[in-house]
Amino acid sequence: MPALSSASTPAAGGRPARAATRGTEPASSRRPPQWGTDVALARAAGLGDRDAFDVIADRHGPALLRFARRMVRDPDEAQDVVQEALVAAWLSMGRWDGRSALSTWLFGITANKARDVRRRRRPSPVDPEVLMRHEIDVVEDRAGSTPEEALFRSALAEALADLPQRQRACWLLTQVEGLSQAEAAVALRMTPDAVRGQLGRARQSLITKLEDWR
Repeated sequence: MPALSSASTPAAGGRPARAATRGTEPASSRRPPQWGTDVALARAAGLGDRDAFDVIADRHGPALLRFARRMVRDPDEAQDVVQEALVAAWLSMGRWDGRSALSTWLFGITANKARDVRRRRRPSPVDPEVLMRHEIDVVEDRAGSTPEEALFRSALAEALADLPQRQRACWLLTQVEGLSQAEAAVALRMTPDAVRGQLGRARQSLITKLEDWR
C-alpha cells in the first residue's frame, strides 16, 4: 500500500525532526522499531521518532484503510481519509494516554476524518463497478467461493453501505475489525449503551435487507 509507506508519510509542516540522539547510541542499546509493542512505538513516536511512527502506520494502516473504504465508499477518498488520520495521529501522538488500545485510538481518528469527508462531499451517485471492486470484500474472499457466495458478499456490502453512518461505523468496528463494544464506544466517543443500540438497529436493518438470503 504505497500511500501508507514510510517514504510517503507526511513530513513537511507536521513531522518533527528525528530525535537528535538517534544514531549516537551504541548499536547494542537500540532495537529495530518493528520489534516494539504499540505502547513502546507510540511513546517513541510521541518523542519525535519518525521510524517508530512509520512502523505504526505500516502495522495499522491496512485496517484503517479497510475501515475508511467501507465508510466513505470511494477508494480515492478512503486513501485521503487515512492519510489525514495519520497526520492527525502524528501531531497528537504525544497526547495519547494509553487508556485505550492504540488501534482503538487510530480508528477513532479515522472515523472522525471519514465523517468530515462525508460532510464536505456533495451527494452523487456511486459507480456500481466501484462498489463491486472495493466494497465486496466486507466478507473476505476465499479461494473457490461459489457464485452464490460472491452474490451474497455483494448484497451484504450494499446493505452495509445503506446503513446510517453511526450504525455502519459501530457494525464495522465490532463485527469486522474485532473491537469490543466498549472499545468501539471509546473510538466513536459514544457510550457502550449507545453502541449497543446502534448495533441492534443495524442488525435489524441488515436482516430486513438480506431477507431473501435466509
